[in-house]
Amino acid sequence: GGARVVEITMTTPGVLDAFSAIRAEFGDRLYLAAGTTLDAASARLAILAGAGVIVSPAVIPEVIATAKRYGAACYCGAFTATECLAAMQAGADMVKIFPAELAGPRYMTNLRMVYPELNLIPSGGISLDNAAQFIQHGACAVSGARNFFNRELVASSGLTWITDQVRRYIQLVAEAKANAPELP
Repeated sequence: GGARVVEITMTTPGVLDAFSAIRAEFGDRLYLAAGTTLDAASARLAILAGAGVIVSPAVIPEVIATAKRYGAACYCGAFTATECLAAMQAGADMVKIFPAELAGPRYMTNLRMVYPELNLIPSGGISLDNAAQFIQHGACAVSGARNFFNRELVASSGLTWITDQVRRYIQLVAEAKANAPELP
């Protein structure tokens, strides 16, 4: 479908084997993100298995440091401006705002006014109906993983449904970026 980053949580059974298999299949054409990484040891194992992005649900300095040590990107979860600052100071490459639906798209603009260099990825409640608004208000990408796992649709159409959804998101985000106003 064109996705460049695919996140699999570290709580998924067999995740390290999955990273190795996906890396063998796709090489550098796909960035694997190890989601819900809670400690340095897990970050290291994920990177060694093929993850190029480490995602933590909070600002965990040891996770960020480990990602940097091994040359991986690190996305930290945050919600408040204070947490965003802590993520930036610890060296996070991007900040995953969760749950973004509670604050809404304009919250991205408010955060970017305070921290113009902040790379924001809203997560939680992102859909085809609101993804463009988050981009237009300052997000650099969106995370809508839960939207790709409608069990009934996947069961009836397999990967075709997921591929179509990913393509729709990519097109929507590209159009939103092309039409987004200049932000600080």
